[in-house]
Amino acid sequence: MSNPNPNKPPAGQVDVRGPRFAAWITTGVLALVLIIATVSVPAATVLLAAQAVVFGLGAAYGPGRSPYGRVFRAVVAPRISPPSELEPVAPLRFAQLVGLAFAVLGVLGFAAGSLIAGAIFTGFALFAAFLNAAFGICLGCKIYPLVARFRTPTSDPSL
Repeated sequence: MSNPNPNKPPAGQVDVRGPRFAAWITTGVLALVLIIATVSVPAATVLLAAQAVVFGLGAAYGPGRSPYGRVFRAVVAPRISPPSELEPVAPLRFAQLVGLAFAVLGVLGFAAGSLIAGAIFTGFALFAAFLNAAFGICLGCKIYPLVARFRTPTSDPSL
C-alpha cells in the first residue's frame, strides 16, 4: 500500500531533512547564547533555557512534534520533494535528551554565576548540533545503540 501523503513519513520514521533543519536552527540559537553571554549572562541563561524546553519537547514527543519539527513540517516540507531517506525516531529522541542534559547543565552553570561552565556545556551542545546540521552526523544517534542495550523493554517502542 502506498503512502497517501508522500510528504508525510510513516509512523516511527522521519524525513532526515527535518532533524537537520532543526539542527541548523539549534546551531544558530546556541551560537547566539554564547555571543549574548559575553554581554549579558542572564539573557543568555533565558535563551538557553528556552532551547532546553525545545530539546525537552523533542525528547518527549519526537522530532516531528518539537517546535522546530513543526516549522519544518508546516513551512519547509510542503515546498520540497518527498523524502528520499527516512530515519527512526527513537535515536533522535535520545539525541534530544542528550541536548537537554547539556542545555540544563549550561543553564545551571550560568545561573550559578559561572560563565565558563555555562559556556562549556553550551559549547558541547553547539558542537553536536553543528555536526548534525553541517555533516549529518548525529552524535546522540551514534550513542543510542550503546545505551539501548542496557534499557529494559517498555510498552512504547519509540523510547
